[in-house]
Amino acid sequence: MASFESIKKVGVIGAGTMGRGIVMNFVNAGYPVTWLDVNGEMLEKGLVDIASVYKRSVAQERFDDAEAQARLGRITTTQDYADLQDMDLVVEAVYENMDLKKKIFAELDKAVKASSILATNTSYLDIDEIASATGRPTQVLGLHFFSPAHIMKLLEVVRGKATAQDVMDACLAVGKKIGKQAVLAGNCHGFIGNRMLEKYSRQSREVVLEGSTPWEVDQALQGFGMAMGPYRMYDVVGIDLGWRSRQLAGIGRGEPIVWLDNKLCEMERFGQKNGHGFYKYEPGSRQAIHDPETDMLAREVAEEAGYTQRDVGAEEIVRRCILALVNEGARILDEGFAESAEDIDRVYLYGYGFPAERGGPMSYADSLGLDVVLEQIRELEASQGEFWKPAAGLVKRAEAGERFTKG
Repeated sequence: MASFESIKKVGVIGAGTMGRGIVMNFVNAGYPVTWLDVNGEMLEKGLVDIASVYKRSVAQERFDDAEAQARLGRITTTQDYADLQDMDLVVEAVYENMDLKKKIFAELDKAVKASSILATNTSYLDIDEIASATGRPTQVLGLHFFSPAHIMKLLEVVRGKATAQDVMDACLAVGKKIGKQAVLAGNCHGFIGNRMLEKYSRQSREVVLEGSTPWEVDQALQGFGMAMGPYRMYDVVGIDLGWRSRQLAGIGRGEPIVWLDNKLCEMERFGQKNGHGFYKYEPGSRQAIHDPETDMLAREVAEEAGYTQRDVGAEEIVRRCILALVNEGARILDEGFAESAEDIDRVYLYGYGFPAERGGPMSYADSLGLDVVLEQIRELEASQGEFWKPAAGLVKRAEAGERFTKG
């Protein structure tokens, strides 16, 4: 029987950025961690990186050098799965590739004691398929950390169809112990946060094809209170990630909403990492500088895609992006992939920079009045089509004069 108390030793697989952040979460909370990567150099580099994070914390007087050394002392590195044998929880954090993850889980299943919980840090891959590589699907689940993992507060605890209740409860409690807002999510594509984000992102791109610019979209949403506009976020993540995966999948150019991204990547403008994406960046700075050339390229792409440009105001940008979140959130509730509207709000407050004073997308919808929200979504459906079909639960609540949240 898994319990919070039974989790004493933690294994982490993968020495990339996410793996490093996840290791820090656990050692900061007092857990000894065995850190595995088949590449020994990556592990060495990972330890150096963690040591430098702690050195900065000591310089900022967050804790003293003895505490930094104690945290580093809780990390053991290995390239051998046999060294994970007596771990109580193992978190896999390699890159998003189903075949690789299944291979790792099959290996883990053989190497790790029968009572151990096996978790994947995937952000959208199917938990059930990953669990199928093991003989213990009841003990497999998703622990989706957000980047940078040692700083971001959100943890999506993702249940597979076979995940045992005690395993979920134990991981929710561990999430709390490592200082996270742990939210239970169902196993659908993108879980809660990224599934909703996909709809928000689509609207942020559609309005640009219709006549706005990336800069105007960011200004409008930052004006609403979002910590970062979507185009600044695309620059931080790296515009080339989607572009490369489209190339690998042989999709060609994709649909018009990604043509601007394609064009920037062909010009080797990948985002913050190489100093130029939707925005420009001075060497060594993360300050996004408005680039009028991006606006011009956006207009060229819209013209090529056959759009007639018009003036899209800040109010329309905010309405479409935020209502896209709300409608998808309502669908997630309808389908049972979130336990409550409050959980959806926590995902957006702690993982996506939604303005705290607005309480999260579902609370914000309540504050507008669900009848008003439904009316606005129906207007958009009439002018924009199928994308805006209102979620059944939204219609039901609006017509009954109810709310999403209990507030």
